[in-house]
Amino acid sequence: MSPTPSPIIKFFRFEHLPPHLAEVSRPFCELAEWMESNLLSCAERSAGLRKLLEAKDCAVRAKLEQVIGG
Repeated sequence: MSPTPSPIIKFFRFEHLPPHLAEVSRPFCELAEWMESNLLSCAERSAGLRKLLEAKDCAVRAKLEQVIGG
């Protein structure tokens, strides 16, 4: 639906991450790309992408916590 991706999409990229963090981040990227492609560009999609990004960041930090300990 969107000819140009939302600027937030770049923050879902995971290729630069080490494998153990990329595996956590990948599903969030896939869902963000699906949302971008299948949902109307509107305030609700933008809010959903922002919240998904927050969730992705939390999941990556949880994996880091598991790896490095607290």
